[in-house]
Amino acid sequence: MSVLTPLLLLRGLTGSARRLPVPRAQIHSKPPREQLGTMDVVIGLTSCFVCFLLPSGWVLSHLETYKKRE
Repeated sequence: MSVLTPLLLLRGLTGSARRLPVPRAQIHSKPPREQLGTMDVVIGLTSCFVCFLLPSGWVLSHLETYKKRE
């Protein structure tokens, strides 16, 4: 068995995958009608923090109470 045998084997396994066409999505968008203001960004980030990070932080901070079996 020569040194090139594993390379030829890999080339044979991956050769057919290279020939398959990959469909690409045609995504086009227009520029926004209105630019987001600073206050809009602040409200969005604050609401994401309150909705996602605050409850998970509360659960993680009270994890020891959930572990206790009463």
